Amino acid sequence: MKIPKRIEPLVEEGLVDEVICQLMSGKEAMVYVVRCGVDIRCAKVYKEIDRRSFRHSIAYMEGRRIKNSRHARALDKGTRYGRKVRHDAWQSVEVDSLHRLLAAGVRVPQPHSFFEGVLLMELVADSDGNAAPRLNDVVLTAGQSHKYHQDLLRQVIRMLCAGIVHGDLSRYNVLAGKEGPVIIDLPQAVDAAGNSNAHRLLLRDVDNLTAYFGCFAPELLETDYGNEIWSLYRRGNLHPDVNLSGNAQRNPFDMPNVARAAKNVLRRERPRQPYRQAMRG
Repeated sequence: MKIPKRIEPLVEEGLVDEVICQLMSGKEAMVYVVRCGVDIRCAKVYKEIDRRSFRHSIAYMEGRRIKNSRHARALDKGTRYGRKVRHDAWQSVEVDSLHRLLAAGVRVPQPHSFFEGVLLMELVADSDGNAAPRLNDVVLTAGQSHKYHQDLLRQVIRMLCAGIVHGDLSRYNVLAGKEGPVIIDLPQAVDAAGNSNAHRLLLRDVDNLTAYFGCFAPELLETDYGNEIWSLYRRGNLHPDVNLSGNAQRNPFDMPNVARAAKNVLRRERPRQPYRQAMRG
């Protein structure tokens, strides 16, 4: 296919030899399958600043360090240059998070290079060698749902042990890879210790997983792993092999728990339907 303009600099630098096809398009980026020598990889092209929305970015930006004082001032003032600083920081967080999470044993794509707003990384494949589908495009049995749910909880725990909360984890940014579920899309990842929204975001991540897998295995809807994981983390008792019960002692007046309680009531009252139909309802 014709080489997209944003990938042309990578071709000129010898980082990409061929663009094979477009893999997906999202709100924040477009992803292409590319050939780099003998390797087939992904090229994630972040959208230009004027084509992206930072509507929810304030909650994610808290705790991120801006070392350059000029950048920090521009960011605080919300100038055009400040928006570019935020845009660039958004991209670098994903690259840094991928490296940190790989080192922590989290199943994420391996990054190879980042150049001119384009991230070259591993192409996650399924058991047939094709590009792995998102969970949203997979129909699971109850047994598979339990297995995937437990696997992803372990990934969330490893992330938290590395000091990172995904912040937007859902069926749309988990791939059904050959070796198991692979977590993608990390530009909004937050520092667990430095961001006051980390608790709320972690609960939302875990609730999103529970809601999805609970449509195939309804008994999962009665679990509360999110508060249990956060409680262990706060007490310094969280580690990758920790035993979880799915229950938690929590303060019912904490705002994240008030919101979750309301959602759980609605979810339990909703008739059991196929996932897509249930979500439309």
